[in-house]
Amino acid sequence: MYAYHMGRRPKTNGKQTLSVRERAYRHIQQIIANGTLEAGAGISELSLAKELGSSRTPIREAMNQLAAEGMLEQGANGGMVVAQLKREDIIELYELREALEVYAVGKVASIPFRPADRDRLQFMVDEFLVLKKELETSGAKELDKMQSKRFFASDLGFHALLVSMAHNSRIQKLINETRLLIRIFSIQPGEKDAAQLQSIYEYHQRILDAVAQQDRARAMQVMAEHIQISQRERLNDYDHWRRENTLMQIMPAIFDIHDLEPKS
Repeated sequence: MYAYHMGRRPKTNGKQTLSVRERAYRHIQQIIANGTLEAGAGISELSLAKELGSSRTPIREAMNQLAAEGMLEQGANGGMVVAQLKREDIIELYELREALEVYAVGKVASIPFRPADRDRLQFMVDEFLVLKKELETSGAKELDKMQSKRFFASDLGFHALLVSMAHNSRIQKLINETRLLIRIFSIQPGEKDAAQLQSIYEYHQRILDAVAQQDRARAMQVMAEHIQISQRERLNDYDHWRRENTLMQIMPAIFDIHDLEPKS
């Protein structure tokens, strides 16, 4: 399911330019990532060709690449649809992410830490406490949409910067695509509350401290624990969604408040 494109981009006058296929690839990926196309939604080759002002061939090539990477799959009617991860897919993706990120953080912890990198990472870690304080001040139970965007930016930024410091572009590419698949296609978790923000802050701080102290074993251990906890949360979200979905199919009246109202 998880094949990754390793082709080179064409160059013009020494500068990289995006081919039509690559522009189509990024466009499709973006409309999936921002929720314009949800899991199970069909995707039209013809419509995309018109939207991007191209022939259907590069659109088809981009869609085939995304299918190879697990973002699209063959629908029941023969066309391409946005994929929905199954439980075993979530497990496999997290196993891959754990193997790669734990190795990467161990490598990073084996080399001296630049003060500028530590400052950037610390800023992203501190953002979790800032968000927690905002929740406690406002009295809200969970992050709102704008706060959630800040949370994801800090979370993804922290992990991405750490991995980039391992100086292995192939590992970085695989991790980025794995995290993207997990985020897009997993059942979306609820917004973070203060207790979760505190826990996430503590894990990120412990990882940062271990790397700064060049404690390789400790950094790898804490990173593994952090990813395993995230995996359990995603699997719990998936199991809850599957139970609710099954009940909705068996007893739809339970989920329709109008069916529960007294008849006049």
